[in-house]
Amino acid sequence: FVGNSTYLDDHGPPPQKVLPFPSQVVYNRVGKCGSRTVVLLLRILSEKHGFNLVTSDIHNKTRLTKNEQMELIKNISTAEQPYLFTRHVHFLNFSRFGGDQPVYINIIRDPVNRFLSNYFFRRFGDWRGEQNHMIRTPSMRQEERYLDINVCILENYPECSNPRLFYIIPYFCGQHPRCREPGEWALERAKLNVNENFLLVGILEELEDVLLLLERFLPHYFKDVLSIYKNPEHRKLGNLTVTVKKTIPSPEAIQILYQRMRYEYEFYYYVKEQFHLLKRKFGLKSHIRKPRPRPEFFIPSPLETEEPIDDEEEDDEKWLEDIYKR
Repeated sequence: FVGNSTYLDDHGPPPQKVLPFPSQVVYNRVGKCGSRTVVLLLRILSEKHGFNLVTSDIHNKTRLTKNEQMELIKNISTAEQPYLFTRHVHFLNFSRFGGDQPVYINIIRDPVNRFLSNYFFRRFGDWRGEQNHMIRTPSMRQEERYLDINVCILENYPECSNPRLFYIIPYFCGQHPRCREPGEWALERAKLNVNENFLLVGILEELEDVLLLLERFLPHYFKDVLSIYKNPEHRKLGNLTVTVKKTIPSPEAIQILYQRMRYEYEFYYYVKEQFHLLKRKFGLKSHIRKPRPRPEFFIPSPLETEEPIDDEEEDDEKWLEDIYKR
């Protein structure tokens, strides 16, 4: 069980009452990173496996005051276990307020793709809205709704420049005000939290492998998730969450976005590399389609490497135990 001070202080064996699996899981889902698909799956899985799925209707409040943090942590901590809590919210440090730190999981995706998905979703929604002739964000002025993505980027509109583009890292950095300032401090703190508090951070481009590993690490919650995901009925549901009217910016505009989001990319490549190491550790080959050639205007990252990395031999179950005890 993650977060018990017994483990943190290395004061001997865990108490006997600890369940053989983490009974407190938080999925502080990042916007436009496949989370609605995963929540659809979690609804099915919670019925099937009998865990308590705690969702939140609050979708637009990721940053909390100290009192709001305390209140939310208290509410989550008192939920019936085993629970999985999910909400769009920046990382919460339970131990700071005297609570047991839960197991965190999350999924991220290529930052420019995430940004574009959000840009058009805010304006035009997804196929569910299209079918019902709904338009997203009714209060948005028409000139803003139809603002050309290239104009937004090249003319430095607030929506297409920092700090709005610094979006993924705060979900892992946390609630500290500096977590929202694009820079090394927030980046390093986010990496540290990934290492210390997240059981798994997957990447959306390899969702099937993310689900496989979740099933392996958290079977009480995710057993059979892949077969449910591959079920044709579910695929039909998933297609409704695809953003509509998406267009691709010019290479020049994407290059500018890439420069503005350099910390986001450094974090994304770090997470991707960790994810690939984890896959190798568990003998998972990549099942993804051959990636499209990276456009020339994307700067290749030194973290992206195709060579196999030799891992030290380690017993899989022992490794999982250590993760749970961290």
